[in-house]
Amino acid sequence: MDGLGGHGGPDATDAESSAFGFHGTWREYLPIALTNLLLIVVTLGIYRFWAKARERRYLWSRTRFIDERLEWTGTGMELFVGGVLVIVLFVVPYFVMTQVAQAMMMRGQTALGAALFVIPLLAIFYLMGVARFRAIRYRLGRTNWRGIRGGSDDAGFRYGWSYMWKTAAGYAAFGLGVPWAMVSLWNQRWRAMSFGPMRFTCSADFSALMKRYLLFYFSPFLAILGLVGFVFAAAFGLQADGQFDPENPPIGVMAAIGVAFVLFYLVLGFVWLAYYAKFFRVVVGEMELGDLSFEFDAKTWDWIRLGLGDVALLVLTLGLGFVFLGYRHWRFFIAHMQAFGEIDVDGLIQSTTRRARHGEGLLDAFDMGAI
Repeated sequence: MDGLGGHGGPDATDAESSAFGFHGTWREYLPIALTNLLLIVVTLGIYRFWAKARERRYLWSRTRFIDERLEWTGTGMELFVGGVLVIVLFVVPYFVMTQVAQAMMMRGQTALGAALFVIPLLAIFYLMGVARFRAIRYRLGRTNWRGIRGGSDDAGFRYGWSYMWKTAAGYAAFGLGVPWAMVSLWNQRWRAMSFGPMRFTCSADFSALMKRYLLFYFSPFLAILGLVGFVFAAAFGLQADGQFDPENPPIGVMAAIGVAFVLFYLVLGFVWLAYYAKFFRVVVGEMELGDLSFEFDAKTWDWIRLGLGDVALLVLTLGLGFVFLGYRHWRFFIAHMQAFGEIDVDGLIQSTTRRARHGEGLLDAFDMGAI
């Protein structure tokens, strides 16, 4: 039996005693990133599948869980096949259906044409849920620890329907049900996963998120009221001085309005990060695997620093720094991840779940990131 413990984030002095540890460096990763970037450019983007597999092999090999490093066994060809399947089975039919719908509407068959437009949109909605589920299943199935892998026998098709109705229900209640939908879907997909002989359990409660979500929910209304009040105050103040012309407002007022809009979106983004930081702490904190429990200790400011660092990297490198984002995000995740409890190493047996034959094509197609 191996005991687990450890508290604190990336600056904790007992990092070596923590269950998780990352031992890579950006200098070590730099040749991989530059080579991947060059080959992606030369192959007009096709090499990105092999670049992702190469990146994961490095990141997994530098990640320690207890006393053993992880191993990534996925290949670039699997990811490439997943991407091709999306084009053949989804992109081409979607393009054909939309073209047929336009032709039918031009011929006066409006109802049937509109239906052909709606069907692909509903299909996209459904497949977004399937993509998220199958990506986690694929990654667990290609992650080895002590030769043991994870996975799921659930193909994710039922989860796709749950994703549709729960997401719709969350937004139907004027958006107030979004925390419930997010937490419920997180619980559902992780309960379908396992690692070796052990199944994941998760019983997170959305009620712990409502205060921060309500802050995010009402912040746009408060900001808009403040902006309108500012504009009226400025307009009436200048009008009282005989300097205000509605058809030609002063440059100062226009600049102030522009700054107010920029601040509005920045503040809204920060408030959302405050909610998401709480969300991630809550859902990960309620996850268990056998006798193991987990914790994610990143605070709001940690997420803000990660996001600002990403923006600075992309701006300073004119966008080429995107090849480093995966490294930054994985290191952030591992640095703040903790596990507690005991694991019977001698009792571990190989997972009997089916292994997916191809990679995360759907997830890439919908541009849905997941840690």
